[in-house]
Amino acid sequence: MPIYPDHNKVHGDNSLSAIFCRTFDSPITKEALMPLRSFFLAAVFSLTAMVLPVRAADEPPLSLAREGWFYVGGHLTTVNNKQYMTGQMYVEYRIPAKKTHPYPIIMVHGGTMSGTNYTGTPDGREGWAQYFVRQGYAAYVVDQVGKGRSSYIEQTYGPTDLVDSQNSQQRYVAQEKYNLWPQAHLHNQWPGSGDLNDPAVQQLLSSQIPAIRDFTKQQQLNTPALIALLDKIGPSILLVHSQAGAFGWPVADARPDLVKAILAIEPNGPPAYNVEFVGAPDYFKPGRLGLTYGITAMPLTYSPPVASASELSFVQEENADGTGLVKCWLQAAPAHQLPNLQKIPVLVLSAEASYHAPYDHCTVKHLQQAGLRPTWIKLADVGIHGNSHVMMLEKNNRQIGAVIGRWLDKTLAPAKKNNRVSAR
Repeated sequence: MPIYPDHNKVHGDNSLSAIFCRTFDSPITKEALMPLRSFFLAAVFSLTAMVLPVRAADEPPLSLAREGWFYVGGHLTTVNNKQYMTGQMYVEYRIPAKKTHPYPIIMVHGGTMSGTNYTGTPDGREGWAQYFVRQGYAAYVVDQVGKGRSSYIEQTYGPTDLVDSQNSQQRYVAQEKYNLWPQAHLHNQWPGSGDLNDPAVQQLLSSQIPAIRDFTKQQQLNTPALIALLDKIGPSILLVHSQAGAFGWPVADARPDLVKAILAIEPNGPPAYNVEFVGAPDYFKPGRLGLTYGITAMPLTYSPPVASASELSFVQEENADGTGLVKCWLQAAPAHQLPNLQKIPVLVLSAEASYHAPYDHCTVKHLQQAGLRPTWIKLADVGIHGNSHVMMLEKNNRQIGAVIGRWLDKTLAPAKKNNRVSAR
């Protein structure tokens, strides 16, 4: 979400008076402008209370060794006899002054979002980028190819789609009012009312960006760009959310020695066939085949090898694993394995009230069937209740960040002990 100046740096009364008085030579200007000055001050503090990023009361200002940005990937493409850069990905980084973890975290947003999902919240608190920097991690936050500061070229990327306000209310901020899936009524963590006049909702809607309509094209564009980022900065932790999960797997498959852990925050799913949410009593409607390679539409290193997605066969379970859950599509036996991904620790994180709650278990089962040993943390199981799919933006985002941090500490502890922490 948008970053604004630290609220502690808003000028006090004397500075505001000076600003007004510099415009006029008359000695009575200050008195004449007092009503306007009071109105201006009230407006400023009303706005800052609504949107400025605020650190926790018990934390000092963020201390960085350096920060900056760069682009990875991309090439010159000729469109109408003119050349443009296409395929590039914007990356911004924050390196803590006291770096205590050897591997940086690459944060990849989902869907019609941008990297602002990690750099703040709609109600003005710090995001996961700042949180993990405070824990001693370097953070690299991207804007996906064709979104945000990774410019969009229609002739190369094709048409786009943008979600409307009702879609955002149904899926992210007020799902308890629509109840399109069984767990939706449990939602209570959005930092506002969820109505369209809610300032936090308006910040979220303002941040949303058109997405390339062709989902396979999205994966084809972002996979090589993220591989280029890994090649540039070296071994890293890959955090992917939602739609980004579909190209997180092929990135890790291509660079298994550089991806030290995958943080799959409600990754794109369910495997193979989509599901549509229609509300009670049925809730679920079968969708089309979307993830042709099971967890992605990109080729993966399966064993035995497959020359194309058509060589993979999926069968649907006869019964769901429980009430309020979809029936999973899994590989037909014997299942092809994913040897490159088997080398990488994987965390799948699921929120209690999200539209992923009915089907994230299918992603976990698909990974297990392919030989992985993912850790699946359902937030409700660790006492964190009421979150939606955009948990990194909600009231308890720091608490959820701590769950991720504890898993990383436990999982990568030997690596931290054996690797010298660099300033990367």
